[in-house]
Amino acid sequence: MGINRTSSVCLPCRASYKQGYAAGPERKCPRCGEPMVGVGSAFQPPRRRDAEGWRVLSVLLHAGVRFRTSCCQGCGPGYRPRTLSEVKARVAYARRTGEPLAEALVRPVV
Repeated sequence: MGINRTSSVCLPCRASYKQGYAAGPERKCPRCGEPMVGVGSAFQPPRRRDAEGWRVLSVLLHAGVRFRTSCCQGCGPGYRPRTLSEVKARVAYARRTGEPLAEALVRPVV
C-alpha cells in the first residue's frame, strides 16, 4: 500500500514537490521560502525551462483550477489547456458567454 501524496508548486521558482497529506495546508518552498500552491495529486509539472507551460499553469491556478483525481470516474483530472493560445481562446469564450473562467478553462471544446 502506497503513501498518499499531493503536489505543491512554487511559481516563482518553477518547482514542484510531492508531499504527504500530513505535511499540513501551509507549505513553504524549500528554495525561496514563499508559500506554495497545492495543485492536487494528479499534477504533472512542466519542465523548468518551459516558460509558456509555467505561464499557462499560473493562469490555471489563479483561476482556481486544480489537478485532483475524480474517485468516481477514475480517469484523472480531466482536460487542462497546455498552450497560451488555448488559454486565450477559453478566456475570450468566458468573457463572451459569461461562463466562470475556471469552468471555461477545463471545458474540452470551446
